[in-house]
Amino acid sequence: MLKKILLVVVVLFLATFAFGASTPQRTAAQDSETPLLVAINKSADQQYFIDLQTSFGDTAEGFGGESRTFDARLDPNLGISLVEDAISAGAAGIAITVPDQTIGPAIAQLASDAGVVLIATDDSILDQNGETVPFVGFNGTDMGTRVGEAAAQLLTESGWLEDDSLRVGVLSVEVQTLSVCNDRTDAEKAQISAAGVPDDQLFPVPYTGETLSAQDAAGPIITANPDITNWVVFGCNDEGVLGALNALATAGFSADNIIGVGLGAYEACRPWAADQDSGFKAALFISGLDVGATAAQVLYDAVVNGVEPPAETFAPTSIVTPENFADVMDPISLANCSQ
Repeated sequence: MLKKILLVVVVLFLATFAFGASTPQRTAAQDSETPLLVAINKSADQQYFIDLQTSFGDTAEGFGGESRTFDARLDPNLGISLVEDAISAGAAGIAITVPDQTIGPAIAQLASDAGVVLIATDDSILDQNGETVPFVGFNGTDMGTRVGEAAAQLLTESGWLEDDSLRVGVLSVEVQTLSVCNDRTDAEKAQISAAGVPDDQLFPVPYTGETLSAQDAAGPIITANPDITNWVVFGCNDEGVLGALNALATAGFSADNIIGVGLGAYEACRPWAADQDSGFKAALFISGLDVGATAAQVLYDAVVNGVEPPAETFAPTSIVTPENFADVMDPISLANCSQ
């Protein structure tokens, strides 16, 4: 009889252990009325992501939640580790701009196993089942189309294509490993080609998303094409365009011979605010403030109110120029232009 009792106790213990090992235990922070919401971004030292994280935190805390923000520093492994850290800290929801889209399935599995709501910001990702993770950000193709249209309009108005003494080249600054960037630059190239620029005068400039990388990549292309007298520049973000503009300045090109159209406007507006000549002739204004606030709202609604995150939530965009940027940009973004 004693042996049977001991056997039952052992079986119950093992069953309890197995159940506990397979079922994630939610923490107090996840279940409380002040949920912890976390934002992880791939390059949080960039002004766009600074604005995103600030707005995310302010919005989450305004709802009565807690917030933490982390910088993955363009490191995929660090991105995974930060998701693990956020889960260990009791995060109820995580918004992440991934350093590399390939980590999507891994972090989605981690979040799913822990019962944590996960959304992607800015760069879309797939989960462990190949399904798209709920997305908050901008429509890449629409953004690229608007940048390309602005560049094409400025090029047409310049008269460069009708001047036989000039030869126009286009620098398309591309993060070729990132689909959201390809959506942007593919659309930009389609618009500039439709304006009449031949394919052999359009030069892809591969970079990592940062200004110095774009500058280093653009320099040799500019040097290798000494017959180009006038340049059109666009890219995946403002940093890419700025890097190419820096390379053109180093090569001796005047701002008068450059049509640069940024994507973000947070770098483009700096010379405008300082009343300096610049190759930036326009930019698509996208606000990290809008994305951060929207991401916090989506997570809070999911965690507290049980609202399933929409498949896609898009923030608004506007074309700005040296003439209208001060009227279009929000006060915080505008203040950053003068820093």
